[in-house]
Amino acid sequence: MASTLLPFILLLPFVGFLLNGLLGKKIGSEKAIGTIGTAVVALPFVFAVVLFFEMLGAPPEGRTMHVTLLSWIAAGDFSVDFAYQLDQLSMIFLLIVTGVGSLIHLYSIGYMHGDRGFFRFFSYLNLFIFMMLNLVLADNFLVTFLGWEGVGLCSFLLIGFWYDREFEGTAIKWTGDAAKKAFVMNRIGDLGMLIGMFILFSQFGTLKYAEIASGLPGSMSAEMMTIATLCLFLGACGKSAQIPLSVWLPDAMAGPTPVSALIHAATMVTAGIFLVARNAALFSMSHTTMAIVAGVAVTTALIAATVGLVQNDIKKVLAYSTVSQLGFMFVALGVGAWTAAVFHVMTHAFFKALLFLGSGSVIHGMHEEQDMQKMGGLKKYMPQTYKTYVIGSLAIAGVIPFSGFFSKDEILASAFANGNAILWGVGALAAFCTAFYIFRSVFLAFHGEERFDHTHVHPHESPATMTIPLWILAVLATVGGFLGLPIVLGEHVHVLHNWLEPVFAQASANMHGHHLSHTLEWILMGVSLSIAILGIFLAYRMYVKRPELSDRFAGSFKGLYKLLWNKWYVDEVYEEAVVKPVWKASKSVLLKGVDKGIIDGTLHGLAKLTGEASNLFRKIQTGIAQQYVLVFMIGILVVIGWLVFGGG
Repeated sequence: MASTLLPFILLLPFVGFLLNGLLGKKIGSEKAIGTIGTAVVALPFVFAVVLFFEMLGAPPEGRTMHVTLLSWIAAGDFSVDFAYQLDQLSMIFLLIVTGVGSLIHLYSIGYMHGDRGFFRFFSYLNLFIFMMLNLVLADNFLVTFLGWEGVGLCSFLLIGFWYDREFEGTAIKWTGDAAKKAFVMNRIGDLGMLIGMFILFSQFGTLKYAEIASGLPGSMSAEMMTIATLCLFLGACGKSAQIPLSVWLPDAMAGPTPVSALIHAATMVTAGIFLVARNAALFSMSHTTMAIVAGVAVTTALIAATVGLVQNDIKKVLAYSTVSQLGFMFVALGVGAWTAAVFHVMTHAFFKALLFLGSGSVIHGMHEEQDMQKMGGLKKYMPQTYKTYVIGSLAIAGVIPFSGFFSKDEILASAFANGNAILWGVGALAAFCTAFYIFRSVFLAFHGEERFDHTHVHPHESPATMTIPLWILAVLATVGGFLGLPIVLGEHVHVLHNWLEPVFAQASANMHGHHLSHTLEWILMGVSLSIAILGIFLAYRMYVKRPELSDRFAGSFKGLYKLLWNKWYVDEVYEEAVVKPVWKASKSVLLKGVDKGIIDGTLHGLAKLTGEASNLFRKIQTGIAQQYVLVFMIGILVVIGWLVFGGG
């Protein structure tokens, strides 16, 4: 069955890309274009569900399916095929990408209605899904890298979709600049990934995941293992927006809201998580790399969460929350809680897509207004958007029984179980900030007095094509957590752990994980829930009951507020330490020295030499016949002299 359906799963989105991209303008009808774009993603989801049940019926050791579409590279003993691997891990990502992706496509039909680039938008979305499927289904690094670069290209096209619109961002004037920023930052990470791939190939002679894992540790030294995994992690940092390559993701919301939902929830930013999870056996061999992963991740989680506390743009709040939540996922990977990381990828896809699409519904109903300070009291105008947005907020805040509670609690508990109380403490603080800032957005947008201009803004609920995906995602954000119930409730209640156990068995054996006592696990769950409730209560207190408290707090802690408002000055540091020096060096060395000095100098020198030579030959061409005869005779005499005296 897999050999039959998998090619359709992979190629249908590409067919949609070609149809809408090449014929979309001729088709003309938004309904037809939207139907094509959504169907070529929804059908692969249906096929994926069929394969899931087939996989479910197979024994654990027989659940990995391999499909080779065609041969790509063949040189001596080295060969690379367009080969794909469907196992328990890639199945989860396949269902997320196609399932959530199809809902975002459906939502986009209503959101993008009337846009002059409607067909182009759906063409790009379909290509995005195609590239992401190549990334998560590939059985080797090279095909993964093809998808990896593909999603980078698609993010550039979609973030800059409205390339001629102004964008309010740090040192960024146009949405096209935000797209270029994302593209450049990701290329830095991609270089690290490429170096890591070269190191692995030099050591193992293959780029297939299974062959590398089975050959561990091979002849690879611990130092070389650390270097290789750190290079791969640099690539993951680029795609999944971890420090120091995190600054592009908040600006990615310059694109249309469905793009933000697709990038932040279902596709690109989870690529880094997938890369590390797919190579868990490799990463588990280097405890140095694992410690660095956890340290970078928890720092990213906290910094992004604190910046989210003061944002007024509803999409920017969600953008920084994505960076923070990705930090939580990498914390799980860093402590060897592989299942917890994948679990949070899944729950995050549900509630973050819900929140982004909900924010898009608000923006749509508010005539493109994104500033929450110019909203207020919207719940009576947008009841469906309000209810679903609250569900998503409860999930990301970590309130039981919503999905985010179970996945976030498992990550924090895993950090504590591995003996790292600092990781747990910083993670708990980031979780508190998360609950506060997300409900700050709820209260600012939907509660309180109406702060918008009624003469120009008339809030309204979104059409069914936009609200139906919201309710489907709201249900998933509510019940999705039950796939990962705490093991304290029973040995087999954590369905996801049992499902993924064969995939991570080798990596788990290398990590020697620790288990918490039931009592301590219950205590940590209680603390986790209390943190979420406290964050929500304080947000309610400051933005509903006593709104003046927020201004008073900002005035009392001006230095802290300024630090957070300026996003820890990370963009400014990049500007002063990297952008300006590189620009100056490029101007003085590359422009003046290389371009003008060497290249232009060489061209101008050749032109001058040609001119001088032509002047010399021009003097010979006088037009006087007697001179030509004289030169001719001298030439004959020289030839005769050479033949008589030289030839002898």
